[in-house]
Amino acid sequence: MSMPIDLQAKVDEYLAERRRLGFELRSMAPTLKSFTSYAERMGHQGPLTIDVMAEWARQDKAQSHSLGTWARRLMVLRPFTCWLRQFEPRTEVPDAFVFGSVPGRVVPHIYHEAEIVELLAAARGLNPQDSLRPITFETLFGLIASAGLRVSEALSLLDTDVDLSDGTLLVRQTKFAKSRLLPLHPSTVEVLVRYRQLRSRQVQTTTDTTFFIGTRGHRLGQPLGGCPRICLSNEQSLIVF
Repeated sequence: MSMPIDLQAKVDEYLAERRRLGFELRSMAPTLKSFTSYAERMGHQGPLTIDVMAEWARQDKAQSHSLGTWARRLMVLRPFTCWLRQFEPRTEVPDAFVFGSVPGRVVPHIYHEAEIVELLAAARGLNPQDSLRPITFETLFGLIASAGLRVSEALSLLDTDVDLSDGTLLVRQTKFAKSRLLPLHPSTVEVLVRYRQLRSRQVQTTTDTTFFIGTRGHRLGQPLGGCPRICLSNEQSLIVF
């Protein structure tokens, strides 16, 4: 199999086949593109080998020198190389013996009610106190806790998805590409009404406005991007990254 044109063609064919099966491939597609670009730059010829894949895995952008990071990058190639062997039997398939096992997920922390109360209180203490920022994070964390939302789901809510007259949330195209309608407790509705009223004093909303917005500088009125990382200091003050 000639490189790199045939490799790129096979990557495109593989991704198209997986998408037809319903996979979104948000991380796999750019990872395979990165690998094919690397193989092209290196002028690799012939079947894919563990050596060329391992060398690519070491080129992570963060230059972390972490075996766990390299193992995770290498394992993304495994399904593709297994599939590719039907066309090129000499294709090598990476395994855990190259960099070790892929690190498992960190055990999630389940917040107790008292911890949630402390978190919301700390959010109210965020600076600047006279800005929209404290109530934004207090409302965001409170909604996640009361409605059982993922962080990404809460951040993706459009203003039009939050129907406070009926007391419902429309959560669109979430995990497994399904949408769902969630009822809200009256106490939650009250908090969301207050947040929307305060937000409307600073931002004119449209059908594309997210419910939770950035609050400072050029981010004011823009989607509250990313997944906020939070921690409580020893003094129970909230730090939002």
